[in-house]
Amino acid sequence: MGLLFMGKPLAWEDSMPYLEYIREHGVTQFLNLWDRFKDREGDTLLWGDEVEYMVLSFDADAKNAKLSLRQAEILANLQRAVTDLCTNTLADLASVPTFHPEYGRYMLEATPGSPYTGSVPDLLSVEKNMRYRRKLIRAELMPHEAPVTVTSFPRLGAPGVFTDPFHDPSNAQASHSLFLPDEVTNPHVRFPTLTANIRRRRGSKVAINLPIFFDVNTPRPFIDPTIPYVRNVFPEDPEAMNGAALPDHIYLDAMGFGMGCSCLQITFQACNVDEARRVYDALVPVGPIMLALTAASPAYRGYLSDVDCRWNVIAGSVDDRTEEERGLKPLKHNKHVIPKSRYDSVDLYISKDFNNRPEYNDTLVPYDEDIYKRLTAHGIDTLLSKHVAHLFIRDPLVIFSDAIELDDTVSSDHFENIQSTNWQTLRFKIPPPKSPIGWRVEFRSMEVQITDFENAAFSVFIVLLSRAILSFGLNFYVPISKVDENMQRAQRRGAATQQKFFFRKRIYPADTPPLSHSTPSESPTPSKRSSPAVSSLDIHGRLVDISNGIKVNGHTDGEHVDGHEEPGDVAGHESSSSRDPPLFVAQSRCPSPWVAEHMPVKEEYEEMTMAEIISGKGNEFPGLLGVVNAYLNSLNIEFKSKQRIRAYLALVKRRADGSLQTCATWMREFIRSHPAYKHDSVISEEINFDLMNALDEIARTRVVSDLLPTDYVGSKDDDGCL
Repeated sequence: MGLLFMGKPLAWEDSMPYLEYIREHGVTQFLNLWDRFKDREGDTLLWGDEVEYMVLSFDADAKNAKLSLRQAEILANLQRAVTDLCTNTLADLASVPTFHPEYGRYMLEATPGSPYTGSVPDLLSVEKNMRYRRKLIRAELMPHEAPVTVTSFPRLGAPGVFTDPFHDPSNAQASHSLFLPDEVTNPHVRFPTLTANIRRRRGSKVAINLPIFFDVNTPRPFIDPTIPYVRNVFPEDPEAMNGAALPDHIYLDAMGFGMGCSCLQITFQACNVDEARRVYDALVPVGPIMLALTAASPAYRGYLSDVDCRWNVIAGSVDDRTEEERGLKPLKHNKHVIPKSRYDSVDLYISKDFNNRPEYNDTLVPYDEDIYKRLTAHGIDTLLSKHVAHLFIRDPLVIFSDAIELDDTVSSDHFENIQSTNWQTLRFKIPPPKSPIGWRVEFRSMEVQITDFENAAFSVFIVLLSRAILSFGLNFYVPISKVDENMQRAQRRGAATQQKFFFRKRIYPADTPPLSHSTPSESPTPSKRSSPAVSSLDIHGRLVDISNGIKVNGHTDGEHVDGHEEPGDVAGHESSSSRDPPLFVAQSRCPSPWVAEHMPVKEEYEEMTMAEIISGKGNEFPGLLGVVNAYLNSLNIEFKSKQRIRAYLALVKRRADGSLQTCATWMREFIRSHPAYKHDSVISEEINFDLMNALDEIARTRVVSDLLPTDYVGSKDDDGCL
């Protein structure tokens, strides 16, 4: 959501004299934080999720589902409800879910009141907590409203009425959109200013073009008849006619189309900065895989598109690059040609682990050379220096007039101004000042799912995968260019079952002993502390036994039968200079005392199906589920808990092998099989009304066998609790 100051935000032209000041002091603030926290050790695994909802208003008489613009009123009511819970019950404020505004005035964000640990009981409490959040929201809504976890609202910006109350889109002062009124945007001054400043900096409106899904009656070529080509209100109005709107595409022209989408995000706390960098790098190739598995957005502005995911929509919606930065004109007023929007996939691996070869960072990554020199002169390694210097080629987009001159020793606001508006598939997060929070990694690619069961399943899967990565020293590196290609493939229609993705073939360190990759419930529950030896690598690559609860990378991963973590202090770390990455390509092929000699990069990866990436291929690649199972099999977990975790992992497996549909595929088929659908790619108000009703019913109790397992019960027996 970004920083929400109170004060006067500067229009783009007024903010330009302060851009370099904000950038310079943002770097100073980063350096101050780095000096304070670079040696911080011993933070335990804590993590949390963020679920975003759209509040829908259902008009049964008109058969129209609309976006309810009552965000401020609903949030105020929720705050009172939270206060009452803490006053009138035994609930602790730290345990009560928290609710936040989002970009769309129809959106709410909910998070657990306090972070989860890595314990099994905490993992199994996630779904219950998510259901309770939805229950609390629902209690503050009107009878005709519902909180729906849908990634993109299919009729946002379509002709007719799509908001409650209705607002005319013909006078959108911030976005100048042909389709969206300013009233769909959160009224906090940051959001309309951000919207307007992106347009002003870019020199035009944003232009997003999604390929239309050609059904049997869709006109060829498809020239959208709903675009008001001849409108003459704002200077940008002729852009659509002059080529911004492409034939055979759905044209979107405002930030709201992207930032008005919902998602599911996970944030992990690491024990130290090196562990955070390892987790960050390891999850970079996983980002597009999870995007495809969670695909949930096939429709935009009243049309079926030929994509299943939101990613390129959001990337385009905040693309503030000028024509020079996009390479359309020679550089004159700008410093860099920038290949990507500020919302896109990760550009650099940043871990100092020896496995991070220079060849993997194989794309053009412009960075501010002066900032890079300043960072390296301060003693920061070249990888992290380049990462920060790359983020800081972007301008701050919203500057508040009363928050320019700050104390850089206690504030991180200027750093976060730029950091928080670099929206990538992962975000590397430095500890904030005056806070107990440690080094964190935010995983950002997943689309929000229809049910709390699905959102819990994917959250738990990613958390367990992060634990397996650290416990077994897994290596997922592939070149960034292949990750970028995977991101594009992940968004294609039916990608989870119809596309192949580049993925690493051998992910375990050399000399890792045999591990059990079977589903946890398929293996007998080991007796307490008597499981077969399961080994991993410490941060130096040495094999260590983790079957008896030995700490791995600063965390105790062993579990008692009752699921509680082993007590104990965090083990200290020795110097890891032997695990530093190679400095140049030739050196990356030199053997290390604890790392096998590298093979040519092109031989390290291959194209795999989603089913192979998740469930394994041959004898050498166990799949992501395989390593998660190996991690679970190294723990002592009671049988009932294993069964519950197995249900989550089964959903991931079945989405990958196609025996259960993604949300996007299910929604697409619902639309195409609707009696009112004319097979012309158009989603009418009636179709959308029935679809949104169906999503709400599924989130409650409705079983849909193509989408969810047959034993899914939703909130029928348990609507959640703290």
